[in-house]
Amino acid sequence: MAEVPSTHYVKSDDVYIAYQVLGEGPLDLMFVPGFVSNVEAIWQSPNRSRFLRRLASFCRVIIFDKRGTGMSDRGSQIFTLEQRMHDVQTILNEVGSDRAALFGISEGGPMSLLYAATYPERTSALVL
Repeated sequence: MAEVPSTHYVKSDDVYIAYQVLGEGPLDLMFVPGFVSNVEAIWQSPNRSRFLRRLASFCRVIIFDKRGTGMSDRGSQIFTLEQRMHDVQTILNEVGSDRAALFGISEGGPMSLLYAATYPERTSALVL
């Protein structure tokens, strides 16, 4: 089994957001999860692991757990798209990405659209 990427944390406002980075390449791809995710448990699924590693064969893939899910901090509130969009910006800044393609699935789609509309200069493409 291939090595699992290290989990890192970055503080965004008052919470810590878990993220991982794998691969290298001319393109940064931010994988924006749906309703629930876990950056560490995803590697236990052979299909998802294979999918992410294939993406990482031609680009740098950045995955994360949204506020309140997976390895990221919990909270008692419902988080807004704007807060989660800010988390994406914080992670991209932390990993030194000036511009990224966003791959938003399910609930990650609307947040990716909002991010692209708010920061078109930092968005190279959208996959929804």
